[in-house]
Amino acid sequence: MDTLVAAAPVGVPTALRKLYFLRFAFAAVWAALLFATADTLGALTVTLLVIYPLFDVVCAVADLRFARAHAQPVRGLYANIALSTLTGIGLAVAATSGVPAVLRVWGVWAITAGLVQLVVGAARRRQLGGQWAMIASGGISTLAGATFLAQAGQGGASLTNLAGYAFVGGVFFLVSALRLGRTRTA
Repeated sequence: MDTLVAAAPVGVPTALRKLYFLRFAFAAVWAALLFATADTLGALTVTLLVIYPLFDVVCAVADLRFARAHAQPVRGLYANIALSTLTGIGLAVAATSGVPAVLRVWGVWAITAGLVQLVVGAARRRQLGGQWAMIASGGISTLAGATFLAQAGQGGASLTNLAGYAFVGGVFFLVSALRLGRTRTA
């Protein structure tokens, strides 16, 4: 006998927690793969570079669905979706010009996405708890983006710093997920 069981609606903190755990796992694996391939701007490296912002789009769309279902503000998520989509396209094009061009595109994305993350974390989701890590991550992303732009203008620019950036960002998602779990059970 087949039965359909309606799932209880998932609250924003619970949904964000799951999404943040997923983002941590993706960032950790992605960073390891990029670090292993960052010496050359070959097909695998370019694919990894383009996939990262596109994964961000997918996560922002999922976040948007949860936020809309619970009457949460979504403007910052729309901005993130647009920025990450443009970045994916920009990275595909920049990869044909070399590592400095990739670092410039990534740097602009890190700055703008960091600013959006700051606004969403500080102004829109602070009441959910567990957002201090996202606020800090937004600030660090903005500073890292400026660093990537500076590195692009120097000789010997490398993609390995992008792997570190992604991993640290993933750790911030992990911390937020753990904090949201603590807030939810408290």
